[in-house]
Amino acid sequence: MKKNLSRRLAAGAALALAATTLAACGSDDDATADGDGLTPVTLQLQWLPQAQFAGYYAAVDQGFFAEEGLDVEIVPSGGDIVPQDALANGDADYAIAWVPKVLGSIEQGADLTNVGQIFQRSGTLQVAWADSGIDSVADFEGKQIGSWGFGNEWEIFAAMAAEGLDASTVDIVTQDFNMNAFLQGDIDAAQAMTYNEYAQVLETTDPDTGELYQPEDLNVISYADTAGGMLQDAIWADTERLASDAEYADTTVAFLKAVIKGWAFARDDVDAAAEITVAAGSSWGPSHELWMANETNKLIWPSENGIGVIDEAAWDQTVAGALAAVNEQGQSLITEEPPATAYDNSYIEQAIDELGDEVDTTGADYTPADVELVEGGQ
Repeated sequence: MKKNLSRRLAAGAALALAATTLAACGSDDDATADGDGLTPVTLQLQWLPQAQFAGYYAAVDQGFFAEEGLDVEIVPSGGDIVPQDALANGDADYAIAWVPKVLGSIEQGADLTNVGQIFQRSGTLQVAWADSGIDSVADFEGKQIGSWGFGNEWEIFAAMAAEGLDASTVDIVTQDFNMNAFLQGDIDAAQAMTYNEYAQVLETTDPDTGELYQPEDLNVISYADTAGGMLQDAIWADTERLASDAEYADTTVAFLKAVIKGWAFARDDVDAAAEITVAAGSSWGPSHELWMANETNKLIWPSENGIGVIDEAAWDQTVAGALAAVNEQGQSLITEEPPATAYDNSYIEQAIDELGDEVDTTGADYTPADVELVEGGQ
């Protein structure tokens, strides 16, 4: 089913308004049903509304959360809220965050469990010009390598460690969350996500040709192809609440069922998914948002074991990279293996089992769309 855009705009406006205030509903062990008999739930995102989170917004827009008895408030963050901290502090019921970032928080005392590994592979890139001489991580030595920081840099250091490169041999340059410094020639290789910053370059006009930059103008290093690739967007829950609060455990399964349906919807109707996130408050133009929805799907589908199920080998690689990574100040992300409670597949597997044939949870036949970028992503 596909709602018309006006209904999406209305729903999105309500979402954006609701997301301006963080509701501390996660602090109570027992959730209280709202006036519609739905259990209120707060989901803390790790960034602003955009198609990186299309499945969650689709689950609201299409009524999937309501079908599971939940009234979900999606709370964005523009960097002002650390999602795993909001969860650990009881200000959210669930949070979306990259695995290595949360592993660091767990070692520092946070009691959190990954209950749904939505992104099955890394979407991080390092983008250089085709004539830069930077073809691989091994070429970083002596170069200016852009990084956003805030925990987004650990794949860079893990990949460098795998190549035997000392972090001090590379000039790590703090990069804004855009490609301006790269386009201006201030850094040799910029950090980028497949679904966002990479597209920003391809939406920019080459002043020498008057045409948009093309992939052949760039050397692109994908961390998914290196030993430094780490698991990214995952759904995190409060470990102690899972163990002690049966209602929270049941809500977790219901929440995951709706999320699965949301991401399946975003896979099967990528145009509608992009429209939903635009209506929810994304600041990106429609072609950029469609690109983002399409590229995000590529990080999820196909999911051989079922969407959200954590692949042990990918988890082990993430942990190994986190243990090996040392930044330019000589600091380590983690110093010991995370506890066994750091992830638990039982909740997502129960959600998949309960959905049965209602939803395609593996996307074995998934084929991405062809998206044409235009200048500025409009």
